[in-house]
Amino acid sequence: MFSNLQDKLDRAFKVLKGQGNITEINVAETMKEIRKALLDADVNYKTAKTFTDDVKQKALGENVLSSISPGQLLTKIMNDELTSLMGGEVNELDLSKNPTVILIAGLNGAGKTTFTGKLASFLKDKKGKKPLLVAGDVYRPAAIDQLEVLGSQVGVPVYTDRNSTDPIAIAKAGVEEGKRSGHNVIIVDTAGRLAIDEALMNEITAVKDATQPHEILFVVDAMTGQDAVNTAKAFNDRLDFTGVVLTKLDGDTRGGAALSIKSVVNKPIKFIGTGEKMEALDVFYPDRMASRILGMGDVVSLVERAQQQFDEKQAAELQKKIRKNKFDFNDFRSQIQQIKKMGNMKDLIGMIPGAGKALKDVEIEDDAFKPIEAIIDSMTPFERENPDAIDQRRRGRIAKGSGTNLDEVNKLLKQFMDMRKVMKQMSNPAMAAKMMRNMPKMPGKPF
Repeated sequence: MFSNLQDKLDRAFKVLKGQGNITEINVAETMKEIRKALLDADVNYKTAKTFTDDVKQKALGENVLSSISPGQLLTKIMNDELTSLMGGEVNELDLSKNPTVILIAGLNGAGKTTFTGKLASFLKDKKGKKPLLVAGDVYRPAAIDQLEVLGSQVGVPVYTDRNSTDPIAIAKAGVEEGKRSGHNVIIVDTAGRLAIDEALMNEITAVKDATQPHEILFVVDAMTGQDAVNTAKAFNDRLDFTGVVLTKLDGDTRGGAALSIKSVVNKPIKFIGTGEKMEALDVFYPDRMASRILGMGDVVSLVERAQQQFDEKQAAELQKKIRKNKFDFNDFRSQIQQIKKMGNMKDLIGMIPGAGKALKDVEIEDDAFKPIEAIIDSMTPFERENPDAIDQRRRGRIAKGSGTNLDEVNKLLKQFMDMRKVMKQMSNPAMAAKMMRNMPKMPGKPF
């Protein structure tokens, strides 16, 4: 996510790295590089210029403490300004009305229907709501089928009327049905349309008037950059939407839409899509995104994702097994499955401070766990429960059964045994404290 922008900002900061103090000359040079990085990221020109002017003014107005380098100071100012640029504070959905009607709008191919399914899952599982989906896209072939499949996946009913080709009547009837059947959130999916198509824009305006939604979410593909911002402006002029959803953010290496859209349309980004799975939807936190853009990670989001996947009771039982040195390959496989549910690996690594930069040239595939899972699946139930019993003969059979080789099996078993040993030591507070004391001091410089 935003890897190109991160690299360019990193290079821009190098102008100040090692400088003893902030001067108008070195700040101006740094700002020039940062403005260039933002424009390369497809950020709106006016937004980029205003942003760098604000950062420069604040940087020159700051006194650099002896314990802070100019680079550190500029990072702090950049972090604050990026957070402000993207909205400042988190802006969640207003779900106070019963029922709350949410209208979904956007371009063809932006991912509206998929987002609609994700939003229903989010509201049901994390907000305790009882949503109803309304299939209002009568133009795209199989759009209704897709929404029904997604609704089935997340356990949310879908209102459809396959005999009607009137999206206004369908939306209105869907809202009435939601009220009758006691749903407290009604999400209306609509057809994709172009801002230049006057007839379709008039139609969605009529859908809005018929349903009187409390929230109107404009869904846009983050990878379209500045085009996304221009389109958002055109839609906002007609619909006055309440928030933006950026989809496909996990594939966006530039970041132009995320950085420009709030300043251009003055509407908050409410959600971001970070993958194709139904769980791959996050509330947008401007401060967390700013930290990630600057390569400082996002530990809070990482912990939240982990908490969503890891059961406290299971964790307590696992802790007991670790203390008794009974952690086995069934437990290991279960942990892998839970990690995979947290999101794609590149996204997760980007949340760890410094890891994104350290591993930027390393190819990290989402199927990196496949060979490990194949080896574990090739073991017998007895072998998975008793890793110590896996002798050379068994290792050879496991290698053949998993489509790997003996070296890979041996390597996994060694890593597993080493990991199990460390986990047992770390589960003992006294031993953990001793290990921490014995760890060598890592050399490093402040940024």
